[in-house]
Amino acid sequence: MGKLSDIQIRNWIKADERFEQRGDGDGLYLRFRAADKSPVWLFRYRFGGKPRVMQIGRYVTMSLADARQEAKRMSARVLLGHDVAAEKQDRKAEAVAKIEAEANAITVAKLADDYFERMIVGRWKHPNIVRSRIEKDIKPRIGHMKVEDVRPADVDGVLQAVVKRGAPTIANDVLRWMRRMFDFAIKRHIILHNPAGAFDLSDAGGKELARERALSRSELVRFFEAMREAKGFSVENELTIKLLLALAVRKQELTAALWSEFDLGKGVWSLPAERTKTNKAIRIPLPAVAVEWLSTLHRLACGSDYVLPARKAQTRMLPHINESTVNVALAKVKHGLEPFTVHDLRRTARTCMGELGVPSHIAEMCLNHVIKGVEGRYDRYDYFEERKAAMDKWAALLVQLEGGGADVAEIKERKGGVA
Repeated sequence: MGKLSDIQIRNWIKADERFEQRGDGDGLYLRFRAADKSPVWLFRYRFGGKPRVMQIGRYVTMSLADARQEAKRMSARVLLGHDVAAEKQDRKAEAVAKIEAEANAITVAKLADDYFERMIVGRWKHPNIVRSRIEKDIKPRIGHMKVEDVRPADVDGVLQAVVKRGAPTIANDVLRWMRRMFDFAIKRHIILHNPAGAFDLSDAGGKELARERALSRSELVRFFEAMREAKGFSVENELTIKLLLALAVRKQELTAALWSEFDLGKGVWSLPAERTKTNKAIRIPLPAVAVEWLSTLHRLACGSDYVLPARKAQTRMLPHINESTVNVALAKVKHGLEPFTVHDLRRTARTCMGELGVPSHIAEMCLNHVIKGVEGRYDRYDYFEERKAAMDKWAALLVQLEGGGADVAEIKERKGGVA
C-alpha cells in the first residue's frame, strides 16, 4: 500500500502547497516546486552504486495508480541491468536528431530550385522552359521526397504521368532535366547514385523523329475559319497564331517579346541575340498586316512592357504568357484537320515560301536558320530587303487564304525538320 492518496494530492494542489518531494514507496516520488505548473512524478533508483532520478509524468496526465504501475515497470528494468534514465535521455536525443534531420533534409523541390538558380539562371537561354518542367512535372509527383529517398520507380512514375497525358516529347525533356538535376546532387555529395541514370528515351517518350507536317493552302483556309468559329479563343490567341505563321519565328521568341524590340513605324522587329536559338541578333521585317496585328496587341496589352503579358502577372512567375499557353489556345480550335503543332506552323511558312519561289537561302534566313558551309561562314550580308520581299509575299498569301481566296492549290509537301 502506497503512502500517498489522490485526496491528499488534490488538497495540496488546491492549497497551492509546494514541496520538493514526497514519497509513495518503491522509488516513486511526487514533486511540486514553485516553478511547476502541476505536481511531477519522479522515479528514483540506484545504478552502479550512484543515485539516479528521472521524471516519468505529471499528475494532470498520469494518475497515482498509473504512476505506481510505471514505477514498478521501471524497477523491474533496473533489476535487469537497465539504466532507465540514461535510456530516456538517449531516446530524447534520437528524437531531437530526427526532427533536426527532417528540418534540414534536402527535398527534390529544394534541389530543383537550387539547381535552377545555380545552373540555369544566367546560363540557359530559355529558363522558363526548365522552370515549367520543374513546376508542372517534377515537383507535383516527387517534390516532397527527400533526394536520397528517390528510387528509379519514382522517376518512372514522373515520366509515365507525362506520357499518359499525351506529351512524349515533354517526357523526354523531363528525363533530361531529372538526370542533370540528380547529377548536380551527386556533385554536391547529397547522393551517391543518380536514380534517373538508368533511363533513356525509350523509357520516356521514345526517339524523337523529325516532323514533316506542314499545312496546305486548303488546310490554312479551313484553319482560319476554325479560329473564327472557336469558342473561348480570344483575339490575343488569334493574333498570336497569325503572327507565328506570318513571321515564322519560334514560339518562345514571340511569347517573351518586349515592345522595346519593335519599331512599328519602320516595320522592324529587332530580336536580340540572347533570345534567339542561334545566339545572333536579327532584324525581322514586318509585313504591313503584321504591323496591324501588333498594333492591336499593343492596345490590348494595356501599357505592359510585353507584347503578350500574363493576364494574372501578380500570381505568375513570368510577366508574359507561358509557351504552353499557345498550345492550350491551339487545342481550342476544332479544325478537323490532321493533327499539327504550333511548331508545324513554322514549317508551313518555310514550305510556302519555297512554293512561292523564294530562294532557299532567303527562306532559311527568314527562319533565322544558320547557313552552313562556306557561304554561311563568309557571307555577313543580312539580306534584309530580300527577306522583306519574301515575307511580304507570304503575308499577302495568308491574307488571301484567310479571306477564303480562290487560289488554294495544294502546297507541295517537303520533307525535313524545321527548328
